Formats: sequence, C-alpha cells, structure tokens
Amino acid sequence: MIRQAKQMVPALALCAALLLCGCGGKSEATSIAPSSPQALDVGVVTVVQKDAAIYGDWVATLDGYVNANIEPQVSGYLIRQDYREGSPVHRDDVLFEIDPRPFQAALDVVKGQLAQAQGQLAQAEGQLAQAHAQLGLAEINVKRDTPLAAARAIAQSQLDNDLQGQAQAVALVKTDEGAIQASKAAIQSAEAAVEQAQLNLGFTKVRSLIDGIAGIASIQIGNLVSPTTVLTTVSSVDPIKASFSISEQEYLALADRLRPGAAKDLLSQGSEIPLQLTLSNGNLYPHEGRIVFTDREVDPQTGTIRIIGAFANPGNLLRPGQFGRIRAMTGYLKGALLVPQRAVSELQGRRQVAVVGPDSKVAIREVQTGERTGEMWIITSGLKPGDRVVSEGTSKVTDGSAVNPKPDSEGAGR
Repeated sequence: MIRQAKQMVPALALCAALLLCGCGGKSEATSIAPSSPQALDVGVVTVVQKDAAIYGDWVATLDGYVNANIEPQVSGYLIRQDYREGSPVHRDDVLFEIDPRPFQAALDVVKGQLAQAQGQLAQAEGQLAQAHAQLGLAEINVKRDTPLAAARAIAQSQLDNDLQGQAQAVALVKTDEGAIQASKAAIQSAEAAVEQAQLNLGFTKVRSLIDGIAGIASIQIGNLVSPTTVLTTVSSVDPIKASFSISEQEYLALADRLRPGAAKDLLSQGSEIPLQLTLSNGNLYPHEGRIVFTDREVDPQTGTIRIIGAFANPGNLLRPGQFGRIRAMTGYLKGALLVPQRAVSELQGRRQVAVVGPDSKVAIREVQTGERTGEMWIITSGLKPGDRVVSEGTSKVTDGSAVNPKPDSEGAGR
C-alpha cells in the first residue's frame, strides 16, 4: 500500500501544475481582451419650425368687484341683525337695526315745533289782515278830512290825528309782515328738522348699499355703535376681480409689442385677449376673463405693476381672497424653432442641447433661448430646422458619445 501511495504523488503534482497553467492563461487572455463601448438608448425629437403663441403666467389674488363697508349713519345700541352671514343680499336690504326710540322721540319734538311755527304763522297772517283793515280806514279818514281841514271846516287837530293813525297802521302792517316772514323761516327750519329726524329714524335700519355677499358681522347685538363702526362688509362678486402683478421688464416688453392701430394687446382696458384662470386645486376655471385696467404706477418697492382682470362668477364659486394663476397670450412669433424644455440643460449660466448627428454620435451645442410657449423653448440661435436633439436621457450623454436614437413621441410637438 505504501508503494501505491508513493506512485500517486507524482501524478497529483502533475495535475496541479496543469491546473495552475490553465488558470494563468485564462486570466492573461481576459486582461488583454479589447473593450467595445455600447451605444446608449436615448429619446430624440426633431427641431420643428412653426408659428408659436407666447404666454405669460402670473399669480393672481381674487377680490370683490366692489367691497362696501357697512357703517351706521347714526349712533345707538344695536338691537337686531336681519341677515344671515355669508348669504347673498340685495341693495336696500335691511342688515341691522339700531334702537329707534330716541330718534322717534326727537322726531315727535320737531314735529311739535313745526306745528307751533305753523300756528304762529296763521296768527301773524290774521294780525296782518287786521292791520291792513286799520290802514285802509286810516287812509279813508285822511282822504276825507284833508280838504275839510283846508277849508277850515274841521279842526286841524282832527286831520293830525287821522295822519297819526295812518302812520301807526302802516307801522303795524310792517310789523305783522315781519312776523309772517319770521314765522315762515321758523316753519322752514322746523320742516328741515323734521326731515332730518325722519332720516335719522330711517337710518336706524342699516341697509346694504349694493348687491353681493354679506360677510361676518363684526359687532354683536347690544353694542353701542357710531358712524365710524364697521358692522360688516358686502362684496359684489359677479363679476369678480383678479389682481396680478407683472414685472417692469415684462411690462416694457409688452408695451414694445404695441403698434399704432393694433387690433389686440394685453394691457389696454377692454382688451380682446382672454385671460385663463387656474384655481389652487389645478382646475381651469370655465369662464374666460378680460383686462379691466392697468395701474397708473410701478411699485417702487417690488418693481411690478398691477393688472386687474374681471371674470364672470355666476355661481359665486370664486370668493375674495382666493389665489390662482392667470395665463394670457403676450405675443405671437412666426417661424419659431421649438424644442422641449427638458431637452435644454443649463451649465454655468449657458444653455445647451445634445444634437445627434447622422452617425448617431452626440455633439453638445450651445443655444440661445427665447421665451417659453407651453412646455417648449423657443430657440433663437444654435439650431436649425430638422436637427435631432436628445430629449430623454440628456444626463447620460457626453460630447462624442455614441447613442441609439429612438423617437420621443411624448416630447415632440407639444
């Protein structure tokens, strides 16, 4: 048995040597084999040239078309609220009531003063009639006694008495006429006081000045209110205003596009360009709006100018204080070169695209971009119609890399 073991040792050593040689040869062959890069699969789109509408997009705040603060016109204690908060109200609807008793008492007093002045006028008119009668009698006496006194048929003293009575009657007439004028003035003053008291009594019913939505009452029943107290606010919300601000640069760019006699522009009052409103939940509001006016000044703190649009709001869905986004066409460019926004990358302030050549190799090319339209960039320089640019997988390619281009149907023609 020992002899058999000694005979197997050389055989095992030979096998081990052969295995080591085989492993070493395989490793060497693997290390010197040349590597061949694989082409990357990328999505490409073709640069298209077509007319493009340019849109602006701004954050908007909604507000009532008219916001009326409801304030009482007289002071008093609030005794009743006649409307339901948050409900629609109409012009002249009674919203609140103030205790009317002091005002009713004041009206009764001035009505009494008016009646007194009217009585004084009637008395003065009666006295004036009596004075006119006395004056007439005195004039008759003077007319009769004057020739008799001249003929010495009567004593001169009798004529003197007649003349004195005539003068007294004239003075009495003037006095009564003055009393009548004073009575008439007192009547006018009393009538004005009655009218004012009636107004004050009517003002105890606080009414809405406009049609709209009434807000939450800011004063409780039983509080003492005055003409400076805001009881609530009524907002007219159909139509409703949308306020948004554009930068000074945008404003100047829009103004530069205006031409004398132009049919359409965004900034003018009553502009024909529609406004689209996207609500905070992402839904597009079904009614289009129009520009109402452009503010008179640029805000020096923000460098923006405010634009006001109006939207129909038949169901009162929109309420003051809501936010949304306004979108409107700000220009129209003919023959624009368009590529998807995701095909354009930015590096150190420079925008570039990956252009796929006929040999399916990538060339990184710097481009100049204009404005955006939808999800597309307008390219002003660096590309030409028919160029193929990488729109899917731009982060994986480098200049000169080989690619396997596949049409990107999602990125084309948006």
